[in-house]
Amino acid sequence: MKIAIVTGGSNGIGKATAIELGRRGTSVILTYNSYKDRADEAVKQIEQNSGVRAVALRLDLTQSSTFGAFAQEVKKALKEVWHRTTFDYLINNGGVGGPMKFTEMTGEYFDLILNTNFKGPVLLTRQLIEFMEDHGAIVNTSSSSSNKAFLGYSVYGPLKAALSSWTRYLANELAPRKIRVNAVSPGPTHTNFGDGAFDKHPEFVKPLVDQTALRRIGMPEDVGKVIVNLLSDDFGWVTAQDVEVSGGHLL
Repeated sequence: MKIAIVTGGSNGIGKATAIELGRRGTSVILTYNSYKDRADEAVKQIEQNSGVRAVALRLDLTQSSTFGAFAQEVKKALKEVWHRTTFDYLINNGGVGGPMKFTEMTGEYFDLILNTNFKGPVLLTRQLIEFMEDHGAIVNTSSSSSNKAFLGYSVYGPLKAALSSWTRYLANELAPRKIRVNAVSPGPTHTNFGDGAFDKHPEFVKPLVDQTALRRIGMPEDVGKVIVNLLSDDFGWVTAQDVEVSGGHLL
């Protein structure tokens, strides 16, 4: 039985990834920050539909001082639920976003994006890698804005680019343990990103569809399936890559 940790697994891409992992027989530890009810619902859905075990743990990626305690919670869950001391896969998906013009940017906004989308995943992985199985796999959720200059994302995009770059460095460093590390870079995806911008402003959707080769915006399941496939042995000879998952946005 394989076990995966999915940060930000209570909604959006993280939830879709957790559900897809369960569907393929992988047990899941998913994290949430603010919405325990959504996390509990995701756990229920995974266990009822897949027959594997799932656990939800709270994690605030901006609070790196809590990562040691979180790692101990993970160890406790591994022992009590699966009678194991290690896990197999890590999906660094948790993040925060939303546009802000550079001229309006505040220090608080910068720190939030930095800590949640880059510093948090790096330091969390440092805690968890000690009891991850050799021959495992890591997937980091980056963004197509890491290499495309979207208005309003002058902080978000570069910090996602840092996550993509770190992916390559980590893949090199963990190669002796045969741990593969890759990233996915979603394009426009219908999640609650940006406080549910697509639901609040459906007029934003058509211009993005017109810019996309496959003529729709992405859904969380589109990205989740790619993440789960990158973890699988079918991609066992792939590491240090950043795969754009955008349906051909802005080709």
